[in-house]
Amino acid sequence: MAFFGFATDNSFAQATWKGVQKEVKAYHGTATFLNGNFSATTQVQQLQTEISSGKYNIFVIQANDGTAVVPEIKQAIKKGIVVVAEFTQVGSNYAEIKPQVPGEISVVESAVANGRDLGKLAINACGKRPSCNVVYLQGDPTLPLDVARTRAVLAELKTDKKVHLLGDPTGGYLASTGETVTQDVLAAHPNVNVIIGSSQAIEGATTVLKGRGLLRKVKLIGNGGSTQAVNYVKSGVWYATYGIPEVTDGAVATKYGIEKLQGGNPPKATNSANLGPAGGLWTKAVVVKTHLKGQYSD
Repeated sequence: MAFFGFATDNSFAQATWKGVQKEVKAYHGTATFLNGNFSATTQVQQLQTEISSGKYNIFVIQANDGTAVVPEIKQAIKKGIVVVAEFTQVGSNYAEIKPQVPGEISVVESAVANGRDLGKLAINACGKRPSCNVVYLQGDPTLPLDVARTRAVLAELKTDKKVHLLGDPTGGYLASTGETVTQDVLAAHPNVNVIIGSSQAIEGATTVLKGRGLLRKVKLIGNGGSTQAVNYVKSGVWYATYGIPEVTDGAVATKYGIEKLQGGNPPKATNSANLGPAGGLWTKAVVVKTHLKGQYSD
């Protein structure tokens, strides 16, 4: 089996890889992590190479750009390779859970639903404030997945008249980036009430706010189910995080691929958010009630 991951230096992709390896081992198979390096071009080239090599009979693809890889995925399926889309869709519709390429298996998250839920969490975090100032630290505006998520977040925030979006700067997926951007946000908007962003970026925001004695003033919402994110929510430092059990997600995607290879009939479409509690909306109440723990470390 070949796992086409976002990037080898990404903690989220490494969590997926852990699940992949666990499941492959249970079936006495072998797996290889092909480093996508957050590049659609790289993944397309990797797919072309491995389709030609004939080395693998299962592809699990965590697409950096779901649209870019469609021709290669079609080619792989035509050649008899089992293809499972994991976490990100293969195709251009980032709201859809069902397979967008005939013959593939889809174990994915809806980026649109994810963004909408982040917006809802922010509105809830605003509580009874007559006016609430929110900042959204978007991930990577060059990735179609992030573009779809950002649009959904902003659209949801607009549904509540008391919410005022102060900005949507790029927070990225590193704590260091989150620190820098949060410092800029506070300089421009000292009256911010809620900050949303990737779990890594919000960890950076936490450091800045703690240093300034503002943790009680600003509600934080992460996007990611890491151990750190869950612990911050459990302790009450963060209001919530949106998370899925990513090791489980990688294992499920791999299991279904193997089952299909062996002539079985696994589910064609699985919503990743449903593999964990509360559809991914992990507030303190959910974390405590379910004894939830993160499956990977940022």
